[in-house]
Amino acid sequence: MTEKRRLTQFHEMELDDRILKAISKLGWSEPTLIQEAAIPLLLEGKDVIVKARTGSGKTAAFALPLLQKILNSKLNAAEQCISGLVLAPSKELCQQTRKAMEQMSEKCGKVLRVVDLSSNDVVAQKHVLSERPDVVITTPAKVLSHLQSGAMDLKHLETLIVDEADLVFSFGFEKDIKKLVEYLPPIYQAILVSATITDEVMNMKSIILNNPVILKLEEPELVPESQLSHQRILAEENDKPAILYALLKLRLVRGKNVIFVNSVDRCYKLKLFLEQFSIKSCVLNSELPAKIRIHTINQFNQGIYDFIIASDEHMLENPGRNKSDRESGASRGIDFQCVTNVINFDFPKDVNSYIHRAGRTARGNNKGTVLSMVSIKDKAINDEVEERLKAGYMSDEQIIKNYQFKMEEVEAFRYRAKDAWRAITRTAVHEARVREIKAEIFNSEKLKGFFSENTRDLQVLRHDKPLKTVKVQPHLSHVPEYIVPKALKRIATTPITSTSASTSKKPRYFNSSAKAAYENKSNNPLLCSEIDFGKKPGGGKRRK
Repeated sequence: MTEKRRLTQFHEMELDDRILKAISKLGWSEPTLIQEAAIPLLLEGKDVIVKARTGSGKTAAFALPLLQKILNSKLNAAEQCISGLVLAPSKELCQQTRKAMEQMSEKCGKVLRVVDLSSNDVVAQKHVLSERPDVVITTPAKVLSHLQSGAMDLKHLETLIVDEADLVFSFGFEKDIKKLVEYLPPIYQAILVSATITDEVMNMKSIILNNPVILKLEEPELVPESQLSHQRILAEENDKPAILYALLKLRLVRGKNVIFVNSVDRCYKLKLFLEQFSIKSCVLNSELPAKIRIHTINQFNQGIYDFIIASDEHMLENPGRNKSDRESGASRGIDFQCVTNVINFDFPKDVNSYIHRAGRTARGNNKGTVLSMVSIKDKAINDEVEERLKAGYMSDEQIIKNYQFKMEEVEAFRYRAKDAWRAITRTAVHEARVREIKAEIFNSEKLKGFFSENTRDLQVLRHDKPLKTVKVQPHLSHVPEYIVPKALKRIATTPITSTSASTSKKPRYFNSSAKAAYENKSNNPLLCSEIDFGKKPGGGKRRK
């Protein structure tokens, strides 16, 4: 048998002790395959195209060498200047990259400064740029506007990094990149990082790279089967709400979950549906402003919400949409932390979307599950996904296993789910979106000045017609014991309604076991036929 090849460790890569301490604090015991291959090449100063799957550690693969090079150059630097420029397709990715690089340079103190210019506050950005930070992270359009205004100077730039390069080019930033090259110095190191190498990436290779090394690891697109399991439930459109309701309320799906649908309207419909059962969730989609999207992601990552509903609409199907719409497809790039399950409420429209959705879970060394609801019309795409996974895992066995789920056992859930789903009309979805936009208007810092001068406009907004919201019925938040399947009564951890609310408020010594058994029976409509509700409790025979 061949022995397993030993990985080169971080301390053997000629990294600064301060960076090694930060790596140790982050809990990284050893580099990933892409980090082991890329870091030495980048420290040598070579131009590199890095291709690796989502969640493989690409950010650290380019960030660690960049920070090390800056520390080396500072030893002989005559003046403070911008040494590294990182370009990303969206504000969320810019913020994530900045946070990651700050963690990696934490032990360097004030020696290294990393800034994110993807926000909309131009005045604050100019002030930050005047201090010449070491690393600037932003979108191509933002950096170009600062260069054209003279607020930014890249004459001393040493390293240019384009993260998620395929998205940067496909989002329409190609012209911005070509104009950006005019402001770059004659000699600099360029790095393109991407999960897929498209024709656009290869076309840009000759423009910003010089004799690059293409680093393409021979690895599956997804983590091993032992770390990520793929399961499916055969379900038609009418069955999906009942199945999701049962899965969540019976706690068959636990931990943090990303639920994917195929459109923005479906995001809101599903959110309103879950609200009726007191299941808190948040929505991430292309209609939301960047600040709200980032805030939503942070709330999910902090554990305020266990369910986030996202859409990854295909920009090619709607070529007229603007860049901000395209930036926010959630199946790529965005770092949802500690996700246990990805639930495909709507099956993805192509194989790549499935792969990228699945990449939201089982990141690093964590385990995860992809659970998909597959209808008859999705069969062709499901078969394509199956073949792709078999080829990736080099296996002849079925990869996407059938989830053991019997619809007849949760038939009682269907009535509740059907009524709740039907209650969410197009008008309700539309007004839910209007309500969210109004909230953003009222909270907008930019509009506060406008409203202070135009108070009538603010009053008109505040006294607009009341929105028709979906009525939430409190009793739906509980699952009566009689509708829980027998096989799950012992293992289901959901709060089950068996006693009245008034009974639960009484002191403990009033609740005898006999009385509790009687109340359980009287509150169960399937077991109460022998009880005479006309008889007064505790009463005996009437006196003559």
